[in-house]
Amino acid sequence: MNQDKIIIRGATENNLKGVSLEIPKHQITVFTGVSGSGKSSLVMDTIAAKSRRELNDTFPTFVQQYLPKYGRPHVESIENLPIAIVIDQKKPAQNSRSTVGTYTDIYALLRLLFSRVGKPFVGYAESFSFNHPEGSCPRCNGLGEIRELDIHKLVDFDKSLNDEDTIHYIAFGKGGWRWIRYAHSGLFDLDKKIRDYSPEELDLFLNSPQIRLKNPPANWPKTAKYEGLIPRMYRSIINSEEGLLHASVLNPMLRMGRCPDCGGTRVNDRVRSCKIEGRNIADVCQLSITRLNEWIRSISDPLAVDLKAAIGARLTALEEIGLGYLSLDRAVGTLSGGEAQRCKIAKYINSSLSDVLYILDEPSVGLHNHDIQLMKHSVQRLRDAGNTVILVEHHKEMIRMADHIVDMGPGPGIEGGNIVFEGTYEELLKSGTDTGKYLASHHLPAIGGVLRPSGFITIEHATLHNLQDISIDLPTGVLCVICGVAGSGKSSLMECVRQKEGLDNVVYISQKNIGVSLRSTPATYMDVAGDIRKLFAKKHKMKETDFAFNGRGACPVCGGKGVIVSEMAFMDNIETTCEACGGLRYNQEVLQYRMSGTLTSGGTKDVSLNIAEVFDLSVRLASEFFRGTVIEEKLRPLREVGLGYLHLNQALSTLSGGELQRLKLASYLGEKGKVFIIDEPTDGLHLKDVQRIIDLFRHMVSEGNTVYVIEHNTDVIRAADHVVELGPGAGEQGGRILFSGTPEGLRQCKESITARYL
Repeated sequence: MNQDKIIIRGATENNLKGVSLEIPKHQITVFTGVSGSGKSSLVMDTIAAKSRRELNDTFPTFVQQYLPKYGRPHVESIENLPIAIVIDQKKPAQNSRSTVGTYTDIYALLRLLFSRVGKPFVGYAESFSFNHPEGSCPRCNGLGEIRELDIHKLVDFDKSLNDEDTIHYIAFGKGGWRWIRYAHSGLFDLDKKIRDYSPEELDLFLNSPQIRLKNPPANWPKTAKYEGLIPRMYRSIINSEEGLLHASVLNPMLRMGRCPDCGGTRVNDRVRSCKIEGRNIADVCQLSITRLNEWIRSISDPLAVDLKAAIGARLTALEEIGLGYLSLDRAVGTLSGGEAQRCKIAKYINSSLSDVLYILDEPSVGLHNHDIQLMKHSVQRLRDAGNTVILVEHHKEMIRMADHIVDMGPGPGIEGGNIVFEGTYEELLKSGTDTGKYLASHHLPAIGGVLRPSGFITIEHATLHNLQDISIDLPTGVLCVICGVAGSGKSSLMECVRQKEGLDNVVYISQKNIGVSLRSTPATYMDVAGDIRKLFAKKHKMKETDFAFNGRGACPVCGGKGVIVSEMAFMDNIETTCEACGGLRYNQEVLQYRMSGTLTSGGTKDVSLNIAEVFDLSVRLASEFFRGTVIEEKLRPLREVGLGYLHLNQALSTLSGGELQRLKLASYLGEKGKVFIIDEPTDGLHLKDVQRIIDLFRHMVSEGNTVYVIEHNTDVIRAADHVVELGPGAGEQGGRILFSGTPEGLRQCKESITARYL
């Protein structure tokens, strides 16, 4: 058996057509192909899912219920599969106690360093943790910000404890388990209004620390302590995870701000008194990673030698991947998807693990060409440590770096799911596939700068985030690209446009989720599902709900779900396709009613389809089937943004960030006189689809709109009427306007970081 290759046989997940292939171990393999061609189905939903499921199976069943769930992939077999670590663009879970320092484990090493070398000695490593009672600021409990309770927003002083809704928080209502601690304490007259309490009673009710009751009533729990409302709210709700969980209820009762006692540093006075060469642990966490690395190297104490090497290695990994501008005290929740992904990669570069399969999902997303070079170096380091690396990628520089390339296609959706090429970069250029042809042609779109602005939006003295007091006139009525390295201030500048007073026609289209539910599909999102059901109902003289799988048309066995779910206590639920409807969701009577139409793809043919078959059509085929109707009209925007391959019944939860963004863009086509801000629309787009999106922006401008695009793609920059570049670096080294003018002018700009890549 060949142990040097991962051998996959008969993969049929999603649109895969029985794919079999061998992936070389200890090399970098890049999967490429048009959007929807099956790359993620093979890499994420088959290879990664199989590895993670088998790893999870090694844990006790009780533990498995707490591990991430992976679907059972449709594949005949996979041999020689290493343990997979998926490094995607998802941010780590939102947690106010998680910073770049804690997430990368550098803060733990700094704590050790200060406990060994810092003067005066104030305690061991845990004493320096803002997540430990010994180290945290007592006022903010280590959060760095105070959330001060407005007691009058929590308590209605005109009511008594026996009234309904006297304390406006969960379980404090009459009869609630938290209410019982006050009502059953025997300390208060339950019918007396709070405002009528004596000063002593009010202080006991609001401010008492935890105390044991001397003669408690019979219904008071034996081991319980009494605690005043305010300290209880801070201890168990405001300064705990519950406060995050119920933020929508709690936050209106709080005043937020930087903690005045610790200045936002999270640690107490004692910790801040301990210094190394004039700096305490809070000071060094506020330095950029680049400056912190310089400071670490300057420490001369011989006790620090081994820790200097360990901390330096981690800081250097972050610097080399282009994150030198971050500081360790930066909250993880404020990082972009790309920054979070690069933090993960840097974390694994210094890992002792070897022979691991690292799977990276479009690591070039959100990166300037300058940063791509740093990313390439980091990915090569993962491989050189004895690991196998698989990338899903579209960026030509990342494809060029690969030892082995798998190109999928030939088209998207139903037209994809096949391997159209395997081999080296040089072989790909001669392969004749869409990817190969595009890379070989070195096609560069013409330099733009054609249209003249119809007016300007003036931004004055902008200082948001890292912007360095900048003023600029941004042109309207044109396609304007905002470029610069990651972290240079592009999004901050566009946020200033969004916040500008008097500008109420701004449409912001980000890559964030568009609020998809399990039942959201392209048909529901573009509002054609009802139109299709109406046509069926009208033709067969029935009710519209007869043709709804969550209405009267539902299969009686599975209730319209298409699957039967068997709950297995601690183990994964088992899903089996419903035998009664074959997974189609509808009852047998409904499936007998059909509609006739014509499809022209692959030669003209007349077809007769039932409701399930119609919803299984792609957007392009459905447009043909319903030619000349309102349904074709409503689906046109999806074809214009390049999503014609999606099925009408496809769950939106299966779409990538780039696909969701284009879906959102499709719903705005036809608008006039708007200012569009679009965040990196080429993410996840194949090289040949980029020109289509440029044409779409041109069309939007011709309709009287202004289009501002935050983008790194050089083809989009070349096609712009106007370009604004921020930089020169990231974080505190960025936030300045390097250039504002035409793409041709940008090419001549000596200060520009982007010019050399045009």
